[in-house]
Amino acid sequence: MDDNATCHRTLAVQDCLDSEGIQRLVWPARFPVLNPIENVWDALGRQVAGRNYPPTNKNTFIRTLTEEWDKLPQQLLDNVVQSMVRRVECCITLHGRHIPY
Repeated sequence: MDDNATCHRTLAVQDCLDSEGIQRLVWPARFPVLNPIENVWDALGRQVAGRNYPPTNKNTFIRTLTEEWDKLPQQLLDNVVQSMVRRVECCITLHGRHIPY
C-alpha cells in the first residue's frame, strides 16, 4: 500500500513501477478509511477495554491481545476486506475528501 511513506517513494520503487507500467495513484497519507486494519484495531481495542480485568503489565497485555485477537469473528475480517472496493470508489468519487465510514 503506497501511503506516501518514505520507503514507498524511493527511486528504486518508482523504477519498478515504471518498468511494469503501473501508474501511481494519489493516496492520502495516514488515511484510516483506506487502511482496513484500523477497523480491526478498533474492534480489538473495544474487546480489550471491555474485559473485567484489564492488563496490568506487558506480559498480560500481550496475552490479552492474543486471546482477544483469537476471538475476533472471521466475518468481521471478511467484511473489512470486502468493504475496500466501496471505500476506494467512494474516495475516488469524493476526490479524497471525508468519507462517512
